[in-house]
Amino acid sequence: MLVPERVTCIVGARPNFMKVAPAHAALAARGLQVRLVHTGQHYDAKMSAVFFDDLGMPRPDAFLDVGSANHAVQTARVMERFDAELEAHPADLVLVAGDVNSTLATALVASKRGIAVGHIEAGLRSRDWTMPEEQNRILTDHCSDLLFTPSPDGDEHLLAEGIGAHRIHRVGNLMIDSLRKHQDRALQLPTLDRLGLQAGGYAVTTLHRPSNVDDPEQLAALVAALGEVAAQVPVIFPIHPRTRARIEQAGIALPSGLQLAQPLGYLEFLGLMAQCALMLTDSGGIQEETTALGVPCLTLRDNTERPVTVSEGSNTLLGSDPASIAPAATEILAGDGKRGRVPVGWDGHASQRLADVVCGGFVPLTERPPGT
Repeated sequence: MLVPERVTCIVGARPNFMKVAPAHAALAARGLQVRLVHTGQHYDAKMSAVFFDDLGMPRPDAFLDVGSANHAVQTARVMERFDAELEAHPADLVLVAGDVNSTLATALVASKRGIAVGHIEAGLRSRDWTMPEEQNRILTDHCSDLLFTPSPDGDEHLLAEGIGAHRIHRVGNLMIDSLRKHQDRALQLPTLDRLGLQAGGYAVTTLHRPSNVDDPEQLAALVAALGEVAAQVPVIFPIHPRTRARIEQAGIALPSGLQLAQPLGYLEFLGLMAQCALMLTDSGGIQEETTALGVPCLTLRDNTERPVTVSEGSNTLLGSDPASIAPAATEILAGDGKRGRVPVGWDGHASQRLADVVCGGFVPLTERPPGT
């Protein structure tokens, strides 16, 4: 039985911060030695550093500065540098979140060193093996000792893949812990005034997945479809640096009413999202946040690893055909948007349930018989 005293929490890319911040705080409040390591996978101030301030996180104890690169190089850099970090600062448990390259890389390093791994947001599956995120999340799950799932489908996926029930702990959605904690502050910011928007009178879009932004024809069609929505209501587009570069490289003209903005900090974006009439996105986390907020969301993908946001929440999986965007948006803007309900366990207390599991002790994989 292992009762960890030293926990290393990993952040690397924008989606990690909202999941790790409440876990870090909950474990530190229980008296554990909690070390925070930032891999530097996202290193732009608006994509990363501002989140420490917005979420009230302490500055990282270590910054690995891996930067951007192709998947193989970036993953290798994280592994090499995190291995040196663990050599200098041993841990009893490494806590990772989500499905980015940093998640898999640090989980592999810890596992190979015989250190227990806990995976926040375990069990999500899109069934699309072409997505790097799907590869990362499946491999991370299978080398993790503790699998913290946000919803029943996560448990079902893990059990179907042969992972023992004793490793699976449904704690709920830690991202919603951050949302509930900071929602009031976000709504008090002058974000809408600064952008010239009225509450309930605009839509928000984000695009970053390769399937949407790397094909110039698909990207141009999506931008044109967003222009059709913008003819009805202003559409604010906090644009990912990679997406901006693709638009500029393809020479795509921006339609009237589609308003580009720099990437926003967590609080600014939360306030913007909470007060919009409609969200259009290919992001996984935004599907969850809009469900928690009761904001209608159109997901511009053919699949989702978060089906509970569709079956219970406010999300509609629209698919990848740009022609479907304007009609669906028009329906929502006419007042027929899907509101749904908030799934069980998305209550702002998931991090406390995670801390209960960690502090209650567990048998790590290294102490279990083979195959268990």
